[in-house]
Amino acid sequence: MKKTILLSFFTFFILPIMAQKTSFSLNDLIPGGSAYYRSSVPENKNLTWWGDECIEQDIHECRIVSKKDGSVQTLITLEKINDVLMAADRKIVHHLYNTSFPYAEKSLVLISDGSRHTLIDWSANKVVWKVDLDPKAKNEDWQKDSRSYAYTIDHNLFVLTADGKTHQVSSDGCIDLVYGESVHRNEFGINKGTFWSSDGTLLAFYKMDQSMVTKYPQVNIKLPEAQSSTVNSSRCANLDPDPYPMAGETSHKVYVGIFNPQTEKTIYLNTGDPTDRYFTNIAWAPDGKKLYLIELNRDQNKGALDEYDATTGEKLRTLFTEDNDKYFEPLHPIQFLPWDDTKFIYQTRKDGYNHIYLYNVEGKCLKQLTTGAFEVMDVLGFNKEQKTILYTSNEQDPLQQNVFSIDMKGKRTLLGNKTGWHDATLSESGKYFFDNYSSPDIARNIDIVSTANAQQSTLNYFTANDPWDEFQVPEIKVGTLKAADGVTDLYYRLILPTNFDPTKKYPAVIYVYGGPHAHNIDASRHWGVRGWDIWMAQQGYVMFCLDNRGSENRGLAFEQATFRNLGVEEMKDQLKGVEYLKSLPYVDGDRLGVHGWSFGGFMTTSFMTTYPDVFKVGVAGGPVIDWRFYEVMYGERYMDTPQTNPEGYEKTSLLNKAKNLKGRLLVIYGGNDPVCVPQHTLSFMRACIDADTYPDLFTYPGDGHNMQGTDRVHLHNVITRYFEDYLK
Repeated sequence: MKKTILLSFFTFFILPIMAQKTSFSLNDLIPGGSAYYRSSVPENKNLTWWGDECIEQDIHECRIVSKKDGSVQTLITLEKINDVLMAADRKIVHHLYNTSFPYAEKSLVLISDGSRHTLIDWSANKVVWKVDLDPKAKNEDWQKDSRSYAYTIDHNLFVLTADGKTHQVSSDGCIDLVYGESVHRNEFGINKGTFWSSDGTLLAFYKMDQSMVTKYPQVNIKLPEAQSSTVNSSRCANLDPDPYPMAGETSHKVYVGIFNPQTEKTIYLNTGDPTDRYFTNIAWAPDGKKLYLIELNRDQNKGALDEYDATTGEKLRTLFTEDNDKYFEPLHPIQFLPWDDTKFIYQTRKDGYNHIYLYNVEGKCLKQLTTGAFEVMDVLGFNKEQKTILYTSNEQDPLQQNVFSIDMKGKRTLLGNKTGWHDATLSESGKYFFDNYSSPDIARNIDIVSTANAQQSTLNYFTANDPWDEFQVPEIKVGTLKAADGVTDLYYRLILPTNFDPTKKYPAVIYVYGGPHAHNIDASRHWGVRGWDIWMAQQGYVMFCLDNRGSENRGLAFEQATFRNLGVEEMKDQLKGVEYLKSLPYVDGDRLGVHGWSFGGFMTTSFMTTYPDVFKVGVAGGPVIDWRFYEVMYGERYMDTPQTNPEGYEKTSLLNKAKNLKGRLLVIYGGNDPVCVPQHTLSFMRACIDADTYPDLFTYPGDGHNMQGTDRVHLHNVITRYFEDYLK
């Protein structure tokens, strides 16, 4: 069953133990730890683009990086910038990391310091534009051509134009009525609520009516900053309601508005009644006269790309529709070709993998540009001169992310280094990108790469040392196992205990996530290993992780294998990992543990109650317990509604399985978790009490779905101690 995989790097994936090195502390390995950035994060260079000039940002100066040899030349200094700020009676800044250069070939730098933004001409030594936003402003969105700012305060939308005039777009914003913010609970690729036209003269925005949505009664235990004698500021905790539409329940309504600062008028798209509909992937036509969006039905199995008149708000036409018998999940707005306003690219998985298609403005598909059994991860932009599209994909290997260009005939070219996991940022023209990447044996490299050179002209600008070189890093192996279907390859990562002795028997812990839109194993630094896994290996555990069917980057069929029965096929795949672990002579099959967070918390609790004889100990963090308690968009995409899939919801509910718990299970949750709301954990505790089973419980009052800062270090101490107490 076990098969060792072969990439372009190694015959077998082993990182050797570095003998006689320093041991890790948890503060070295966990974000929030006092030594984390020094001990676990490779040195970086802060880079940005000024047109096609690569700029290195530092504390005291910004420097131009030569694309020929990597040499640097001072462009501006902190001292000079502060002299200009003081002359304009502006507050000085203490570093130049928050600088941007929005105008190619113009000596203008934007200095951002909190709510203060200042545009400085460093050649003329003067401030040419400035704005001080209200300190309460959120969701800031600046448009460089019009120099207008969109922002929100207390759920209302404001626009500040370059002449210093503030336009209040809405005045009735509240928890029930939200303007200019992300909607649909950040699903469908949505991460913002305002969208400027290309010239910055018009602003499209979301308006969300949540008045009909049931509010989850979050409790705020924080004391008021200023106590008084009134009852309302007493020591009592306060309700902090969160509109949370659960699967199968009434959801919110979303509208799309367009505000014109010049006329101070707002029109709304005439979409009809928005009940049980999603509007996403907003995009402007290059001339700003039309607005495009994808309308998705609540069943999330059919979508339409619609075109609207930006002046009247009337729908002009539907360019095309797309459907899927399970679900259709649009994640990317259309993008017009910068050299041809009559054509655009569209990303879809309609052939089983996310690929790039070329369309004309009549809605006709002209060509599928990328094809193959791989995923296009992201479109970075365009090289207008070469008429190419720049994108990332895992075509090289399922565990990698590399940068490619493709022309209009479909010719693909790999750009830059062939190995590892690459994150790239394009220059303004798309002629260059800086490529920040790592691989299993490279901590961090930054290259400057030409997108026009077929010979892949690359400058190795910066190489960082691995901060783990001074530590005793355990042996890490990566390979494949067959899924429960007997056909599909699944990637695993195995970490051996520090100072491994093959004659001993070790306890083993499986770290699991397993849900959509995530993966654990890739060809980045140390195979993407988590710091806690290294810590546990140092404590004498074999650590194992497997990306089961249902996780990301392996195509639509791989992901949809779990449809309407979340957790079922995933556990079957994970049990193949358990079989493999038990086959290893150095693993004690009677001392197996499992840990995961969020979807992984659901998986952990599922294992402990569905297969109660497999794992001796489990630690479940922020778990989903019953998908009826989870939000509409995500829950109904993968499970349908409780009304249409009662068998699936019943089968996957862990409330029904609380009676099966045998091993030691610790459930941890944030007291104000807005994602997997506390109802999940508390309901499971009640079910266990009723069933006479005995899980343990730990909470982080005031924390959300994830613990941050020192709470995160404390969390991993709690998790470790539980395994030390009951598994070792």
